[in-house]
Amino acid sequence: MRKKILNYLEKNSRIDIKELAIILGEEESVVAEEIQKMEEEKVICGYHTMIDWDKTDTDYVTALIEVRVTPQRGQGFDSIAERIYKYPEVRAVYLISGGYDLMVILEGKSLKAVSQFVSDKLSTMDPVLSTATHFILKKYKDHGTIFDKKTKDERMLVTL
Repeated sequence: MRKKILNYLEKNSRIDIKELAIILGEEESVVAEEIQKMEEEKVICGYHTMIDWDKTDTDYVTALIEVRVTPQRGQGFDSIAERIYKYPEVRAVYLISGGYDLMVILEGKSLKAVSQFVSDKLSTMDPVLSTATHFILKKYKDHGTIFDKKTKDERMLVTL
């Protein structure tokens, strides 16, 4: 039942518990209790709203920054990752495989603001060897949500 609850909540965290209980064929109290347990165990870490910032008048830039670092003795990549994720501009930090060690997702008001963060704060950290910045120009799909879903015309073509 846990996996089913998580699958539904991941797609729609605003689903009503009563509705979720009906879908799962469980008692509402059982589902509510299971969700509460998963929140306490930090299986469920939070609830987020996905916003298409392109449809607002807010200036907003997202960048993916690959970071190559020297791991710290006895701590690996954890201490440098923690230093990075404490910045409010940083939305996510991942340990990755490949040519770089960390993937940092950063949000800012402009390309200049993001670039300045990388040059002034990120690149100046001692363990950081190099960075590569990639700006997101358009989102097509994020967290399973398709942006600007195209509707296909299903009408039959009729010619006379």
